[in-house]
Amino acid sequence: MIAGRGLVPVEEAQATVLAGVEPLAADAPMAPEAALGRVLAADVVAGTSLPPWDNSAMDGYAVRAADVARAADADPVRLAVAGEVRAGGPLGARVLEGGAVRIATGAPVPPGADAVVAVEQTTPLDGAGTPGPRGRDAAGPLPAACLVHEPVRQGANIRSAGEDVRFGQVVARAGTLVTPAVIALAAGAGAARVTVRRRPVVAVLATGDEIRAAGEPLGPAGIPDANGPGLRSLIRDAGGDALDLGIARDSLDDVLERLRRGVDSADLVVAAGGVSVGPYDVVRTALDTVGHVGLWRVALQPGKPFTFGRADVPGRPAPVLLFGLPGNPVSVFVTFELFVRPVLRRLAGLERLHRPADRCVLEEPVGKSLGRRGMQRVVALRAADGSPLRDDLGRVRVRLAGGQGSHVLSALAAADGLAVVPEDLARAEAGTELELRWLDRA
Repeated sequence: MIAGRGLVPVEEAQATVLAGVEPLAADAPMAPEAALGRVLAADVVAGTSLPPWDNSAMDGYAVRAADVARAADADPVRLAVAGEVRAGGPLGARVLEGGAVRIATGAPVPPGADAVVAVEQTTPLDGAGTPGPRGRDAAGPLPAACLVHEPVRQGANIRSAGEDVRFGQVVARAGTLVTPAVIALAAGAGAARVTVRRRPVVAVLATGDEIRAAGEPLGPAGIPDANGPGLRSLIRDAGGDALDLGIARDSLDDVLERLRRGVDSADLVVAAGGVSVGPYDVVRTALDTVGHVGLWRVALQPGKPFTFGRADVPGRPAPVLLFGLPGNPVSVFVTFELFVRPVLRRLAGLERLHRPADRCVLEEPVGKSLGRRGMQRVVALRAADGSPLRDDLGRVRVRLAGGQGSHVLSALAAADGLAVVPEDLARAEAGTELELRWLDRA
């Protein structure tokens, strides 16, 4: 067990937990839609060009641009309508000199045509030459002819084959998070299957004789469990699968039995509570029993009693990572953000591990312990449209989200981000510029 050492700097602790962590192996290929929230383990290659063939960008008439070059509103060009083509239908009649083919949006451009004129710039003519309403929709009976009221250039309103994606082109690189847009792109490019990495499995243990599951009677000294549900939600949000180990009593035997179950089944084990120096804090000892604790107590507020270790499991290619988080729910959230979430993102195969950073300026003072990095829960002042207000230097104006105690869940739920107060400050006055870590952005 680690002992006799001062507080570990935050960056050193982050480097320690990430050391040797490699992306997980790939799952079996799956349909793009099933891969939502996963990370690509292999490039996605287009099985078709997009569009696969030249098609119309709008409803109108496929024409030869040369035939309507002199068209004008006062002197329209008359074209004979030889037929029509719809989306999903055959190419239809060839467009000859002086002719046109009515065409729907997305329909393949018929042979001979090199432009599409919008229906709004045409007037239909029936067999007797009687004009209909100009610019009516293209859903009525096929006219015998049409008047074109303005010229179009070659290629106008035509989506060229392959202008978006070419057959064989890489449309999404390995390491890309599969979002709805990536799913649409992969499916649209003809990829029936994509290869993604499996989700990290994280076993979650809440601890404490006072902890009660939601809905259970609290009795004279119980409190509802916020850490278990909160951690499992954080894990799912970070791309992992959560395994519930339940709530352990402040008993070494109970904690050990649950931790061993987690080590057997998961890539990570995360326990909340029992890692400080109280007489019933048995989790750190248990973690050091099932594995080896190599880090304890970080220069952080909240979150100082953070604990980390590894457990080697025969037959497993990588050790199981062991995280002991403080018991107060805000400390759980902060230490998860700084230490567990980056590990999950690396296991998932993502390159960017940390939240986006910004600069902010305090609207009010805040105090914290000297020598520890403060992670203050703040909200951004916002304009009427909801965008963050910034000062003349581009810094986000922030105020405290509420009480900054490590038990104050309401301020955590209200926070837009974490304002980072350096270790060498015990107090940051109003007007102080700080780093801001957004929590409402991926």
